[in-house]
Amino acid sequence: MEESDHDSVRRFLEDLSMRSQPKRLSIVLFFLLPMLLPACGLVRTTYRLTKGTVVMAYKVTRFAGSTVYTVGGFTFDVVTAPLSWPLVHEDIESIDGLSPKEAIAQGRVKASPYVVRGRRYVPMTVARAQTYRETGVASWYGMETYRQRGGHMTANGEAFNPNGLSAAHKHLPLPTFVRVTNLSNRRSIVVRVNDRGPFVDGRIIDLSAGAAKKLGFYKKGTARVLVETVQLESS
Repeated sequence: MEESDHDSVRRFLEDLSMRSQPKRLSIVLFFLLPMLLPACGLVRTTYRLTKGTVVMAYKVTRFAGSTVYTVGGFTFDVVTAPLSWPLVHEDIESIDGLSPKEAIAQGRVKASPYVVRGRRYVPMTVARAQTYRETGVASWYGMETYRQRGGHMTANGEAFNPNGLSAAHKHLPLPTFVRVTNLSNRRSIVVRVNDRGPFVDGRIIDLSAGAAKKLGFYKKGTARVLVETVQLESS
């Protein structure tokens, strides 16, 4: 999110009284390649691998209770959610053969296979991940978290902030930074992929409400977008 949004995000996190642990930021971003396994349903994909990659400067600042990443002019407050919080997507059945919260507690989420409704998703190789690029339909999610008391955690154990700049993706390792461009108005932002989804045919990425608003499709609900991996360089 933009620098001017930093204070509002921090107030949101403080209101939930959350504790966090600093997270390490991957310099090269990784992505998942869905594969068909004998006992599971077919997971289709339309992503492309190209030579072009978005490169952005970044910096990391650690505060008591959160780690702040600044990527290409957008700021991300990252807080580890208590394990007692429910997942935003409770239909995730397992991660790396464990229950989701066991996998989160053991740090076995980033590029681990996971199962949703009998379908198994398997990581893409690091080499292929570096040139991910995909065009498709984006939606936004998390409305239910506005109506429910307390906080929710993403599939990698981060506190979900519906007003922040985050996203859910079926194939990307967690966390990952990507640039999303709304092809109808050319607005472009960077988001942190820290959750799984969308598990709806024909959609490639689920954005937080805050990200959908910045891209200009919050009221419409969906938009055709371009999603590109971001590789990070120290500023």
